[in-house]
Amino acid sequence: MSNQKKKSSRLARFWKLLGPGLVTGASDDDPSGIATYSQAGAAYGLSTLWTSILAFPLMAAIQQMCARIGMVTSSGLTGTLKKHYPRPVLYLMLIFSFPAIVLNIGADIAGMGAVGNLLFPAIDAGFFSVFFTLLLLGLIIYLPYLKIASILKYLCIVMLVYFIVPFLYHQDIKEILTNTFIPTIKFDKDFFAILVGILGTTISPYLFFWQASVEVEEMRHKKSHLVVNKKLIHEMKQDVDFGMLFSGLVMYFIILTTGTVLFKGGVHQIDTVEQAAMALKPLAGNMAYLLFAIGVIGTGLIAIPVLSGSLSYIFAETFGWEEGLDKKFHEAKGFYIIIAISLLLGLSLNYVGISPIKALIYTAILYGVTAPVLIAIILHISNNKKIMGKNTNDRLTNIFGVLALIIMTIASVALFWLQ
Repeated sequence: MSNQKKKSSRLARFWKLLGPGLVTGASDDDPSGIATYSQAGAAYGLSTLWTSILAFPLMAAIQQMCARIGMVTSSGLTGTLKKHYPRPVLYLMLIFSFPAIVLNIGADIAGMGAVGNLLFPAIDAGFFSVFFTLLLLGLIIYLPYLKIASILKYLCIVMLVYFIVPFLYHQDIKEILTNTFIPTIKFDKDFFAILVGILGTTISPYLFFWQASVEVEEMRHKKSHLVVNKKLIHEMKQDVDFGMLFSGLVMYFIILTTGTVLFKGGVHQIDTVEQAAMALKPLAGNMAYLLFAIGVIGTGLIAIPVLSGSLSYIFAETFGWEEGLDKKFHEAKGFYIIIAISLLLGLSLNYVGISPIKALIYTAILYGVTAPVLIAIILHISNNKKIMGKNTNDRLTNIFGVLALIIMTIASVALFWLQ
């Protein structure tokens, strides 16, 4: 076999290996996350580039734990909580998760609609919001899990546009490297607010629930959920690590783009993704603007099924309903009705006077409350031999998990102080 064929074969095998981890990582960079990263770059230039280096091992450790819980228990995170922890803990997670995820969906739908309007100004943003909502609802309900997983996986390719955009503009390599590897801390309220926002949007509770539940779906399709061996764990780690690395790189390049183009162009306040795209147009040209805007729609199409799906898994496991994206509507009515309700409620936020910015602030607060509690519970489950058997955490995973807990707790306290 020629070297070219060997390389192609290895690449094909690696692509086949990628699944829930890649989709989870890509969904982390949703339109509301892009707005946060854009504001970081516009307000502080390249000063926050280092946060992508910090976030990667923390994200990877937490998502690996969630994936392993799903694989070993054949149950989502909610199901494991229900079985092994007091009911009040479960209901508290439900109370905080529902509004946070719906607000997040609403902000993402509004962002996609606004960007659709930028690309096609003759069509109202509201029309695009309704169109994307109904499109996603139809695809989620009517397509089987493998089709949905495959579509989401290929949609991740759209996000590669963010790797191109920064190089359509002159870059100072020395400045980039300095800000990447030497952390900058500015002791002012706004800078800390940006740091908290970045952490809140990269280490989000809905991703924990989705990762565990979707690993269960994957195991069902592999027909290997009865035996979790070292090979499966290793493949899962590769998938999650690549997904979180991909997520971190997208975040890095968005900050790089807005930090060089907008910050240096005198644009220091960005509240929405459409503002970021519009601001790029006169400063970096039509190509940068178009690629940035297309990326926003692509990320929304990935993130909204993950957001609504994670919420539906939480409800289904809490109340013992039939669940799963592979089930037909009549087989799991409650599961799909929650998906529909979350999408329609998210869409309705555009019409009840809650702006995407307010939705993001409320989401950050609710995620800020739940993230440290959930990380502590995930650490406890992952080190519990009664639940995990021989698949408990290794030392390095625990170190990064505890670091994530400490940092997210500090971020949560800072969030309330800043409010």
